[in-house]
Amino acid sequence: MNISATGRTACATASAALLLLTGCGGSDGGAAAAGGDGLSVVAGFYPLEWAASRIGGDLVEVSSLTAPGAEPHDLELTPRDVAGVSDADLLVHLGGFQAAVDEAAESQAGDHSWDVAEVANLSLTASGDDHEHAEDEHAEEGHAEDEEATDPHFWLDPTRLADVGDALAERLTELDPDGAETYEQNAAALREDLEALDQEMSAGLTDCAVDTLVTSHDAFGYLADRYGLEVVAISGISPSAEPSADQLAQISSLVTERGVTTVYTETLVDPAVAETVAAEAGVRTAVLDPLEGLTDESAGEDYLAVMRANLATLQEGQSCS
Repeated sequence: MNISATGRTACATASAALLLLTGCGGSDGGAAAAGGDGLSVVAGFYPLEWAASRIGGDLVEVSSLTAPGAEPHDLELTPRDVAGVSDADLLVHLGGFQAAVDEAAESQAGDHSWDVAEVANLSLTASGDDHEHAEDEHAEEGHAEDEEATDPHFWLDPTRLADVGDALAERLTELDPDGAETYEQNAAALREDLEALDQEMSAGLTDCAVDTLVTSHDAFGYLADRYGLEVVAISGISPSAEPSADQLAQISSLVTERGVTTVYTETLVDPAVAETVAAEAGVRTAVLDPLEGLTDESAGEDYLAVMRANLATLQEGQSCS
């Protein structure tokens, strides 16, 4: 009787361990995770996942550490996620954007980790400290944390995402030289699509009556920089930052002074604070998508479609002809 119970326990334990290994992608690296037919790539969040899927095509199996509908800034990884990072052929992430992913890259990914930050040219810092509402001494204190923060949201400038795509094709080629032609062709096709989008955005936002973009959090700096707009962010780079009552009053006044007609809320972020500013100033709200993650409620099925939806929203909200 005791021997039988012990045997059953051992079998159950072994089965559980086998299931856990299978769920984590196994211990044979990326080829096992991709069914043995190609590379396995783990991306930190949606825009990198989308670019990797476009460039890798059928030669690469891509997954994202950030689930659809999750807020990527505050991502926490499960043991299964960490094991997936360890097993993947390549981790594609943005250093400084997701602390948990940075930690996994350092502890688990080793030389198969690639940080896109340098190629993306993260040249912008939080925009809020440049605006009139931050000139007050109290506001300066409130934005102190953002003043030295690098803006990570490069993908909202399509040309920067195209540069990352080109470099990613080179990285995949290093891992899989036989796929070089495919990666190069797919990266060229991706660049063509992104440059066409860039031309549409530029033409659509050239002649706008309002050039001040009031947003929930400071996610649209690269878009604004590319297309000649100025961002006033209610919160800082982190959407969880809470502005003070004085800051909200200052932004509401700025909305009136600059003739702003629309305050933009976001997907994945509670709209309450932005709605308060809009109500105080007597203007409307509209939804802009920072494309940090796609959901069933997104205004398109992929990056290109959502960016075009953003363009239409901006053209109406900024009174562009």
